[in-house]
Amino acid sequence: MATVARSVHDVCVAAKEASHVLARADRAMKDAALEDLAVRIEARAADLLEANAADVDAGREEGLSEALLDRLSLSDARIAEMANGVREIAALDDPVGEVTESWTLANGLEVAKKRAPLGVVAVVYEARPNVTIDAAALCLKSGNAAILRGSRSASTSNALLASLITESLAAAGLPEDAVALLAGGDHDELGELATQEGLVDLIIPRGGKGLKNALKAVAKVPVMYAAAGNCHVYVHEDADLEMAQRIAYNAKVQRPGVCNAAETLLVHESVAPALLPPLLQQLADAGVALVGDERTRANAGDVEVGEVSPEDWDTEYHGLKMAVGVVDSLAAAIEHVNRHGTGHSDAIVTSSQEAGDDFTVGVDSAAVYVNASTRFTDGYEFGMGAEIGNSTQKLHARGPIGLRELTTTKYVVHGSGQVRE
Repeated sequence: MATVARSVHDVCVAAKEASHVLARADRAMKDAALEDLAVRIEARAADLLEANAADVDAGREEGLSEALLDRLSLSDARIAEMANGVREIAALDDPVGEVTESWTLANGLEVAKKRAPLGVVAVVYEARPNVTIDAAALCLKSGNAAILRGSRSASTSNALLASLITESLAAAGLPEDAVALLAGGDHDELGELATQEGLVDLIIPRGGKGLKNALKAVAKVPVMYAAAGNCHVYVHEDADLEMAQRIAYNAKVQRPGVCNAAETLLVHESVAPALLPPLLQQLADAGVALVGDERTRANAGDVEVGEVSPEDWDTEYHGLKMAVGVVDSLAAAIEHVNRHGTGHSDAIVTSSQEAGDDFTVGVDSAAVYVNASTRFTDGYEFGMGAEIGNSTQKLHARGPIGLRELTTTKYVVHGSGQVRE
């Protein structure tokens, strides 16, 4: 694999051909390529840091936000996480050929429903160079060819990572066209990729509304959106307030630029006077800019809280800003989340099983938490290895997009000469 000088169509043709080889590859070959890739990532860590520094410097000169620069940046720890993530994927069971259901008909036909690769999966993403490795590794393990289109902001990092993937595919005897990296060109390139009917089986975009809308306008192949996250934490009237403060703080501050970070805090009116002053102070001390409704500001103590705008409730900040609201009831909290959220990840803090159950049933999101931070919506954290993104759609996958979400099913039927009368 190399940064592609060929046309998008030619890349897709080559990937389709490679997908047929991958679909028949056994687990040993796929795992050998992944293990080799993990070793190469570690061995080239210094080169990766140098390449990434060039991208970060260029991004800073172009005025990228601190949140985007954080997503773009590699470190020794993040490189180690990439390598370990590849090894974790290699250690997972191979989903290809897994029998999900089987039965025998009255006529003696034996029917099995088995997992099979999708074919060619295109992943379009912004900033994060680790997605290059995660997407390639997940597609390889699930028997899919991958076409990767990163952003220009990470072009130097992605090019080096691409070369490592190429070397590992070759070392394992797999076709180099099984993973291709597009150059990250203009919208014409994206449009051409999204119209490769019969060649590209699925596109997964990871990015903001602009990317999503650009694909919606032109796509002729199936798209599974790894969507934005306007996530909420709601503190119920019976919550353990120490737990609530810990969860809300973690959900906002632990890594604010990611899609499962909380953007809105909702607090039941009965606990607002006790909870909000210390929690808002802790958030402010961490650099979080706070905006809130009238009741929030009345309960803020000495903490500066700006006036919330209607747009704030619908905004994914990707940074250290949070909207805070006081609600009258659990029902009001659920209504607020469903109206303003993106269906990604939302949490309730409560000591009541009934309230927790009502929240998890009522909130229409891919991941719903009771007494835990929204930051756990992640393929690694869910024990799925890596992920390509988090889907907020309901077909064909919802939540973290891991190995099984990159497969479809086929029916395999064995008979002994049966014919239909």
